[in-house]
Amino acid sequence: MPEAFIVGAVRTPVGRRKGALSGVHPADLGAHVLRALLERARVDPGAVDDVHFGCVSQIGAQSGNIARTAWLSAGLPQHVPGTTIDRQCGSSQQAVHFAAQAVGSGAADLVVAGGVEVMSLVPIASPMTVGVQAGTGNPYTGDGWREHFGDREVSQFRGAELIAEKWGISREDMERYALHSHQRALAAQAAGDFDEEIVPAFGLTADEGPRADTTLEKMAGLKTLTKDGRLTAAVSSQISDGAAALLIASEAAVRHHDLTPLARVHSMAVVGSDPIHMLTGPIPATEKVLDRAGLDLDRIDLVEINEAFASVVLAWQKELGAPCERVNPSGGAIALGHPLGATGARLMTTLVHQLRRTGGRYGLQTMCEGGGMANATVLERVR
Repeated sequence: MPEAFIVGAVRTPVGRRKGALSGVHPADLGAHVLRALLERARVDPGAVDDVHFGCVSQIGAQSGNIARTAWLSAGLPQHVPGTTIDRQCGSSQQAVHFAAQAVGSGAADLVVAGGVEVMSLVPIASPMTVGVQAGTGNPYTGDGWREHFGDREVSQFRGAELIAEKWGISREDMERYALHSHQRALAAQAAGDFDEEIVPAFGLTADEGPRADTTLEKMAGLKTLTKDGRLTAAVSSQISDGAAALLIASEAAVRHHDLTPLARVHSMAVVGSDPIHMLTGPIPATEKVLDRAGLDLDRIDLVEINEAFASVVLAWQKELGAPCERVNPSGGAIALGHPLGATGARLMTTLVHQLRRTGGRYGLQTMCEGGGMANATVLERVR
């Protein structure tokens, strides 16, 4: 099967809720990374076969196939099509998978994969809440759903609490992890580790999320999200705004366009998991992708696992025994933010550049997803 290479990877800084990017139209934010990606890769935009973009809350400014509207908003050739993907939080990681599969099958030579979400403008779960208010129903009230899952709460917050209970993860455990995430992100910023991957956008040059003033004492003073629960806002991913994009190329395209491969997409996997616990999918997804890759976790140099909640990462580490120093070494979504549809591509972009910077060979990315799913990807740095 033909190889799929990543030949470009860029992202905006991640903006805080109501921060510097909150007033930017999502299509304009997506357009910004698309232009930067193609300029950096020095590729004729007209040679792109397709654009795959992740976006979770596809309503209002983010509706109408934002892959297409972002491409056209960038002033790029009209003959290039686009499609928008919703695999919940893993939407833009799935965009990379679809792009790599298109290239690997021989159906395409150059595909853009990325994502965008402006959560300040389009709040999380907007399609559901607006739909319920309009009288169009709720996805979890059908007869078939109730037959299999009853009236149990379907919520990422409930899932994260259930994970903390099942794996014996305390509030203090999660707060220590969250503090570590901020410290790592701040250290990475100070060292310039994100400089190569970030394209300044609309006056913002660095991620707004990392907090230098965060302490365990401050975290301990926060109210839990639910009565008698363990989770607080401090151990949860931040509501954010951002966009990211990667360019996936075939070996023939690499030669024809004189491109420089950064990494190859070594192996991919996606799994379903319990939709009530919802966020446990990275555990079986990691096992599945490593089996496909013929690797064990000891051979993985760097891991990017989305910090939807601290309990998700800590349960994954307990199950798989992943060494802390290789997991989210530059911080994660608790510090850097989680602009839903963009996060998969943001993590992938960071992983590609981390492998290049550190000289690591193999990188693993995985993330939990609404509905009880998870993607996992193994990258191999091209030397």
